[in-house]
Amino acid sequence: MADASSLPRRILKEAQRLQQEPIPGIAVEVSETNLRHFFVVVEGPRGTAYEGGKFKLELFLPADYPMAPPEVFFRTKIYHPNTDKIGRICLDVLKDKWSPALQIRTILLSVQALMSAPNPDDPLRENVAEHWKTDEHGALQTAREWTAKYAK
Repeated sequence: MADASSLPRRILKEAQRLQQEPIPGIAVEVSETNLRHFFVVVEGPRGTAYEGGKFKLELFLPADYPMAPPEVFFRTKIYHPNTDKIGRICLDVLKDKWSPALQIRTILLSVQALMSAPNPDDPLRENVAEHWKTDEHGALQTAREWTAKYAK
């Protein structure tokens, strides 16, 4: 296990709370070598094209956390207008709506909510957003296919 004494108390408390009070549908594991690095598995929300999938994410806390937002990446391929090919996520609380009052828990819940409600008007992948806007049924079908192929 990495040395926890050099970490801010806040990070230790957040990590501890994530273990003691798990978020439904989200599993979080702290890296053994870097306590600012988290491995996350988000279950595809019920009633969505991602249902039944298990999506791996990584979350990194920068040195200036909580003044700066965490960095979060999908490591499982996902067909979603608010992610890009390398897994970056377009989410307001990871950018201009970040506040030091937010926590890792809030961010993970926000990612889970984004999976339930894609926002094609603020895309990272134009082609996926366009597909969503012009043929939502087809986009959802592709999202289900990708979930079956990459997240099961």
